[in-house]
Amino acid sequence: MPDRDDGSSGQAPRAAIDLGSDLLSIEDVAAVAERRAAVRVGDSARWRIGAARALVDEALASGAVVYGVTTGFGSLADVRLSPDHASALQHGLLRSHAVALGPELSAPEVRAMLLLRAHVLALGHSGVRLELVERFVRMLEHDILPVVPEQGSLGASGDLAPLAHLALAAVGEGRVTVHGRRMRAGEALSEVGLEPITLEAKEGLALINGTQGMAAIGALAASRARNLAKVADISAALTVEAILGTDRAFDERVVALRPHEGQRRAARNLTRLLAGSELLASHRDSSHIVQDAYSIRCSPQVHGAFRDVLEQTISTLEIEFSSVSDNPIVLPDDGLILSCGNFHGQPVGHACDSLAAASVGLASISERRLYRLLDPKTSNGLPPFLVGEAGVNSGFMVCQYTAASLVSESKTLAHPATVDSIPSSAGQEDHVSMGMIAARHARECVANAEAVVALEVLAAAQACELRKPLSPAPGPARAIAALRRRVPVLEHDRELKPDVDAAVELVRSGEIVREVEDEIGELE
Repeated sequence: MPDRDDGSSGQAPRAAIDLGSDLLSIEDVAAVAERRAAVRVGDSARWRIGAARALVDEALASGAVVYGVTTGFGSLADVRLSPDHASALQHGLLRSHAVALGPELSAPEVRAMLLLRAHVLALGHSGVRLELVERFVRMLEHDILPVVPEQGSLGASGDLAPLAHLALAAVGEGRVTVHGRRMRAGEALSEVGLEPITLEAKEGLALINGTQGMAAIGALAASRARNLAKVADISAALTVEAILGTDRAFDERVVALRPHEGQRRAARNLTRLLAGSELLASHRDSSHIVQDAYSIRCSPQVHGAFRDVLEQTISTLEIEFSSVSDNPIVLPDDGLILSCGNFHGQPVGHACDSLAAASVGLASISERRLYRLLDPKTSNGLPPFLVGEAGVNSGFMVCQYTAASLVSESKTLAHPATVDSIPSSAGQEDHVSMGMIAARHARECVANAEAVVALEVLAAAQACELRKPLSPAPGPARAIAALRRRVPVLEHDRELKPDVDAAVELVRSGEIVREVEDEIGELE
């Protein structure tokens, strides 16, 4: 098996990722997908790829019955084929399976798919030629990105339809984008001096069997969710200060009595974020504050549960990245080619369903804090909707409407996709995972949660401004300063959409986390 190296979390980025040799982390996938980090085929992987391919060639020459090599596919597995049909069979497989519909996957998601597909093939159990693995490396290098619609995968024989669209580009068919330019794949390959590959036995099947569609989408959603977890703590700290709450409930001595790791991390973050706050100090000895509402007091518990689910999701995804999810699987050391069910997406689907559900909880508690900031009955003396001349001005009133709508939408999206199954292929594929749907829903739930938390940041920053001359703690103050470079204080009603968009970008870009961490050190 590959060895973990310096690509793991918290380590310096590697110069290049060795496909088939390195274990891939969430950070690696994000680095290639979002920052176009370099990849290459490792030396040990080259030998394994060659050994597996030799076994496929041997089976083909001997006339052995091997699924997808000398037989048809799916319910046609009992149809015997001659070696003369091998290439046409593999090309026809891609063309017939590339029938996905709907919105196109983003450029980062397609890069992640290319990376994961190449890495799994490079593990040396798929029986493809080295040339095919290196083609994906060249496509990443030149940013030749297949156009991949996101709907159509059942997530059982893998993400068949999306992966077929991905693979077509390697043989010079289908459409691609190159640095944003849309063109035919053959034309794009020609521009960089590459010829379309002619597939041989087993290769078309190897290209479409696997979970790399759902894993790619899930990976980038999880990467964003790690940033979101920190932003949620920042937004909660801003609200605690603005609402004149208390940090007593975050005391480590209390939190340690229920030692869920995510909860402890969130509580420590909140304690550090609130240290040195004039706003909290102004009423610390007040007898009227016994305990805050749940949305304030229970922030570590809800944020922590999100963190724990996220880390479990990441653990599952990182196992999947370097797992062989092909069928049949080539075992060169044993001289065997075995049919199996490793392509079934249930593990990834459950992980993504869990992330989607946990994201709803994070968004929901953020929306409740936002509501409390806007209602004078719960905001501890702040003006209605955080603006003067109530009635003349509506302030942030409808920002809460938007947040509530996003939370409600996410509740629908978070219905577990993996509880469903619809038989296909004349009953041969009679239980499927719907893992791709789960991954897409997780992505949307994370995106909605980012927007809700951004709306809380926008309102909480305004509320803290209204508490002057008292100052927030250094960390929240730095967050407000970052926002103010994009969004001025709201004095009276103006077009708020640009402000909202700026706040969402501040959250999604990670800038707000970087600013706060530059002030108080890295958050957990």
